Amino acid sequence: MESFGTEYIGALNGQGHRSYTPYLDSIVNQALAFKAYANGKQSIEALPALVAGLPSLSGKPYITSAYGGNEINSLANTLGEKGYTSTFFHGGRNGTMGFEFFVGIAGFDKYYGKDEYGNDANYDGNWGIYDEAFFDFFKEKLDASEEPFLAIFFSLSSHHPYVVPEKYQGVFDKGTLDIHESIMYADHSLGRFMRQASREDWYQNTLFVITADHTSISDDMEYQSRDGIYAIPLVFFMPGRIDPELSTDIAQQCDILPSVLGFLNYEKPWLAFGNNLFDTTSHRFSVNYIDGIYQLIKDGWSLQFDGKDVIGLYELNKPVNSRENEMHNMPEFAEELLDFLEAIIQQYNHRMIHNQLVIKDKDE
Repeated sequence: MESFGTEYIGALNGQGHRSYTPYLDSIVNQALAFKAYANGKQSIEALPALVAGLPSLSGKPYITSAYGGNEINSLANTLGEKGYTSTFFHGGRNGTMGFEFFVGIAGFDKYYGKDEYGNDANYDGNWGIYDEAFFDFFKEKLDASEEPFLAIFFSLSSHHPYVVPEKYQGVFDKGTLDIHESIMYADHSLGRFMRQASREDWYQNTLFVITADHTSISDDMEYQSRDGIYAIPLVFFMPGRIDPELSTDIAQQCDILPSVLGFLNYEKPWLAFGNNLFDTTSHRFSVNYIDGIYQLIKDGWSLQFDGKDVIGLYELNKPVNSRENEMHNMPEFAEELLDFLEAIIQQYNHRMIHNQLVIKDKDE
């Protein structure tokens, strides 16, 4: 869901916090849900993390980098080995943000964009097809799909300039920020799709994973901090198969591939810069990079590293306005986190440069 930052979601913020996502709130209470972190700040950075467990740890998005054509494992090609067909849906103009190119590299069988939708009556005049209409198109294709299938839907109506269809003008709460009305419209569209899908036979056999690509504008200090600007929901929903829990564990977009493969008992080796969230013994962390600064979130702390030196260490359990930089007070702990972060950076750079993003025989 485009720009669905945790800030807008009441169920992830507790009582007294205004919510713009009544449907997603209802799902959070029936699912395994996390106050997770994005691995980037742009949609083009999000897609490799969501689909292939690849964060964006350089100054250029993976898709448009020199390594964008590398061989990777993804949800599409791993599950394809198990007989899953795979489709990707984004109502934007075909070719936007390199999505169609990346989906091909990732091994998806089919890409559906604005061209495949084929009806400009529901074009928003900016990015592509309005969410409600494209969700209808999505469901129509799923209803005709043979099981098992993997399908990814990337929404767009809650992207700037935050336009909602004319028939919904004045229907949703405009809130305090320009984005709020479009968040409510996108949440309405998601809810409508899910309610319609619940009447289909395939619904009972489907694991739904709901998350965001990145955060957006904010009026809450908590979500303006260095960690807060990455705060997004991550929800695993399958009634009867997944027990409801609002987990306090750290989670990130790069955990989706390992978690889905773990949930499905996929037995072959795979590579991702994340962990299976259904495995309580796995390491929990999040990593991102922006403006030359790496950030590791782990064990309740945020470490910032400029590539040469640690420049910040902050305790996340403290209110944002009372956090102090503890790097000089806790040098041994800072060094421990730095060792973990540098190992990730080293693996990431080495595997990118040498096209080793897929585990093969004798690869360790």
